[in-house]
Amino acid sequence: MQSSAFIICEDCDSVHRRIALAEGEVARCKRCGGSLYHNNRYDLNAMLALTVASALVFVIANAYPLMTLEIGGRHSHTTVWQMLAATYASNVTPIAVVAAATVFFFPLVEICLFGYVLTALLRGRVPPGFVAAMHALRQMQPWTMVEVFMIGTLVAVVKLSDLASATPDLGMWGFAALTVLLTALNAYDLRELWDLAAGLQR
Repeated sequence: MQSSAFIICEDCDSVHRRIALAEGEVARCKRCGGSLYHNNRYDLNAMLALTVASALVFVIANAYPLMTLEIGGRHSHTTVWQMLAATYASNVTPIAVVAAATVFFFPLVEICLFGYVLTALLRGRVPPGFVAAMHALRQMQPWTMVEVFMIGTLVAVVKLSDLASATPDLGMWGFAALTVLLTALNAYDLRELWDLAAGLQR
């Protein structure tokens, strides 16, 4: 993969000459100490595989119930959208909107953008709208909060244990797997994709 000879620190805008790194090493800015780039553990094929796996798990997490509640011999199944609808109906609309964005819409868009960019780069071309897609990925990553949703759901399960029997369902395991996969995707250095695209345009 071709890379530019220089890199600009995103924190202080100082310019540095790129050097080769051993696996696991991180290059840092001499001026501010910010992270410049690191030796990526994944190649594009592995990243695309993670993206496809994330898409499949995302469907499972949203299509199947998160948990089964048993109260007095009666069973009820709860999906993520039922939880969001209940939150919306509880007169806390802003929380429901934020939860829907960070748990569903942002992860979905992020997975789609990764798939769009990686598929094109693996074919040796820069996709239309590459710059906009990359900026969207960068802005969206901090707002993809599946792991926060998982923690909140687990806390709710613990609190409900005194009132009802709560059993995790396929949707819960799907969100657990999605948390791991999205963490791996977000650990990928997006500047590697910028460098690859720059090399393809030469």
